[in-house]
Amino acid sequence: MLDLVIRGGTVVDGTGAPARRQDVGVRDGRVVAIGELEESGAREVDATGAIVAPGFVDLHTHYDAQLFWDPTASPSPLHGVTTVIGGNCGFSLAPAGPEHSDYIARMMARVEGMPIQSLEFLDWKWTSFGDWLGRLDGGVAVNAGFLAGHSALRRSVMGDHAVGEEASDDQVAAMVALLRRCTQEGALGLSTSQAHTHNDGDGQPVPSRSAARGELEALCAALAGCPGTTLELIVPGCLNGFSDEEVELLATLSLLANRPANWNVLGVSAMNPAGCEHQLAASTAAAERGAKVVALTLPHTMKIRLSFEHGAILDGLPGWRELFAVPLQERMARLRDPAERRRLDEGARSKEAGILGALANWKNLIIEETFSPENAAYEGRSVGDVAAGTGQEPFDALLDVVLADGLRTGLRPPIPESEADWELRAKVWRDPRTIVGGSDAGAHLDVMCGAIYSTSLLGDGVRKRDLLTWEEAVQQLTDVPARLYGLRERGRIAEGWWADLVVFDPSRVGHGTERTRNDLPGGASRLYAEADGIEHVIVNGTEIVSAGAFTGATPGRVLRSGTDTDTVTVPGGKAA
Repeated sequence: MLDLVIRGGTVVDGTGAPARRQDVGVRDGRVVAIGELEESGAREVDATGAIVAPGFVDLHTHYDAQLFWDPTASPSPLHGVTTVIGGNCGFSLAPAGPEHSDYIARMMARVEGMPIQSLEFLDWKWTSFGDWLGRLDGGVAVNAGFLAGHSALRRSVMGDHAVGEEASDDQVAAMVALLRRCTQEGALGLSTSQAHTHNDGDGQPVPSRSAARGELEALCAALAGCPGTTLELIVPGCLNGFSDEEVELLATLSLLANRPANWNVLGVSAMNPAGCEHQLAASTAAAERGAKVVALTLPHTMKIRLSFEHGAILDGLPGWRELFAVPLQERMARLRDPAERRRLDEGARSKEAGILGALANWKNLIIEETFSPENAAYEGRSVGDVAAGTGQEPFDALLDVVLADGLRTGLRPPIPESEADWELRAKVWRDPRTIVGGSDAGAHLDVMCGAIYSTSLLGDGVRKRDLLTWEEAVQQLTDVPARLYGLRERGRIAEGWWADLVVFDPSRVGHGTERTRNDLPGGASRLYAEADGIEHVIVNGTEIVSAGAFTGATPGRVLRSGTDTDTVTVPGGKAA
């Protein structure tokens, strides 16, 4: 008898091959039979009318901390994800030990939007990368692998000097040795960031931003001798357009590591198709040198949630940071003061506000979520609409709504989106220089829920718009990312491969609305979105999601380099 049989579904195996009506049999965590199966299963799933696909692979998450209090990595599995990769952007919790816990926690809170009170839930007693990974073994619902973050490496070696100082030759050598040790203990590779937006808990550049080029090159060269590893990086041009120097750097680091390099995130807009092509030209230039550079790109328009409770983004307006530096009750008192309102409004409209000044067109903000009965009628309406009804100026109307909600009101700047945007995205999804991903799930919990990326591709891109075939979309979510990272026997439905499977209804698949949940340690909240049409999610042969709910099972595997990954090299790289 088989452990599990999924009967009567349409199998989309992840390779791009045509879909077929087949049964899938599972035993001991692996797919052992595909076809018309007579053998029965201890558990049987009727998949009539549904698509049976490999589990989705999310290469860019920040579930490093969350998995310790939430082994499901929610809500990602509800959206079909069975494998997550963390430690991105140069930010991992290990190998930095207990003596660095305060700095690392405050850095993660600032740069990745994780509530500090939730991070304090961790015991922070690990002493190595391997020790940290071992604490997750046997206790997670999903497969989870992690990169070693450059900022954690630098902090471990240089301590307080990691910020703002170049490393000495001896310190670079120590970082190289530590990176090698991390990969020997299971780290899947290296991540690093030079992005100007990445600052620590003190408002200073994160440690990796102080690295000289020689340090970056030494660390990447070390990867060449570490089996089953990869490279993830962010440079300033990822956000504002690559310079010629950055294009050269990306290719050079890929060649030194003899690994593909991926970066996050490629924005796609029909209003600026040349900008998208300019970014992808970096991949073309890399390929000409024998390197490989891949862009992660989201299928959906990224929505940003603003709130006067946490102040993310709003605190970048001139004169506003001091408002968010005071306790909530004092902040509310200030927001009731007409003089303070004028000061804030003037700062937001000033020349110094730059691109953020667009927010000062208060009437356009959408009131997305409210929390007091008196504000319930305002959900989904613009501030301008509310102001017209109350006879107030838009900024005054906005602040009155916010105060009635105890500052918790969810606000959304309108981001224009057109069908031309979706058509250009589909072209980009098919481009071999890209991979659909970059969810950032587990991070920026107060401004977005990136876990919807997979159901957005399937629901908005395929079901609603028919921009890809089911076979193309599933391949983008499964085999393409799995092959980039060399995930061994994952990303396809094939006999002998791990039984990471998703059963979904193609007539309903999609994602729900982002809503606030107060379910984090320390009483912190996050944005959370349910999925539609994801009926069953199976990890290593065990069901972790059934009918949109978690089963409580924790069959996930902690993925370790060399053991769970194959080495993926580049044509022009040199073997170590």
